[in-house]
Amino acid sequence: MRTLATAALALAATPALADIEAARALIAQYSQLPQFEAPGPAFDAKACMADKSMFVIPLTNANPFNAAISAGMVEAAGVVGFRIRDWETQLDPTQWIQGINTAVAEGYSLIDLQGGLPPEFLVPQIMEARAKGVKVTATHNWDATTQAIPEFMDSAANTDYVTMGQLIAAWAIVQTGGKVNALVLGPDEITPTAPLRDAILGYLRDNCPDCKATYINVPVNEWATQGQPATQNALLADPSINYVLPVYDSMASFIAPAIQIAGSRAKIVSYNGTPFVLDMMREGDMVEMIVGESLGWVGYAGVDANMRLLCGLEPVTKLNTPAYIFTDANVATAGVPATYNDGYGDSHIAGFKALWGIQ
Repeated sequence: MRTLATAALALAATPALADIEAARALIAQYSQLPQFEAPGPAFDAKACMADKSMFVIPLTNANPFNAAISAGMVEAAGVVGFRIRDWETQLDPTQWIQGINTAVAEGYSLIDLQGGLPPEFLVPQIMEARAKGVKVTATHNWDATTQAIPEFMDSAANTDYVTMGQLIAAWAIVQTGGKVNALVLGPDEITPTAPLRDAILGYLRDNCPDCKATYINVPVNEWATQGQPATQNALLADPSINYVLPVYDSMASFIAPAIQIAGSRAKIVSYNGTPFVLDMMREGDMVEMIVGESLGWVGYAGVDANMRLLCGLEPVTKLNTPAYIFTDANVATAGVPATYNDGYGDSHIAGFKALWGIQ
């Protein structure tokens, strides 16, 4: 059931000005084209992976976000030359369990629970797989600084979700001169939602004493039925809302109609870099800023972390995939129509090949 929580962010102490300059500096830092930084020392990936394999289980293949990360992982495996399988799922825990059982039965070396799949639902199966010698990891699931990798996992390559959320809040602060009245939405059941949500609300609270925000939990399976009316009702109840900040930009598909029907002038700012949302930005003015990251790069980085685990090297627990801000000024670089990988440059491809000893 949808729940509603309101965060009162105005401070009761002596009024202070919003830290707009700090917000501007944060935005400027992530408006630069991403550059590759090696996540660890170079190693001979082909030699190490000659007798090893990976099995990828995404949250759901129906989400283009998950599909794009899987595609990057499959591409990276092709570059190195080892066996990989991308398991088909439709947000169904029974399919996740079937995937783990299949990976164990077919002798895969490692299972990667990718892109927000909640492993806590699968602890017995994970422990059984590990007991049979299969490594179990996750790519792009937890926040790199605020969420610990559970002990029932072998490792995980995590994302800087906190910075993503802070960038969303910082943008709204700068654009309103510290007068944000935001509606924040997210599906609480997805693992990365908590750090994104908390980073948005926390940055507003800590850096903008006159800012306000209301949070609404909209579970993924209710986006189509409850997302639009929840957003529309909130906008009608408070016409002064000037920003709608979904933690995932694909939620814009129901937010945009709600804004239009409510007659609101609120702008959408969010995270992911989903192609159809970038197209919305290029073609209209409702989507104002998107924090994205190259999902092909995420796929390569996840494979790199998994190979290091299988090869007995120093573990990498943070993906080296930097955030990048898209606005009207640069959104055309994401492609027409947009893609998950255009606009970020391609320094990661040559970077990882060199790191893996591949010419």
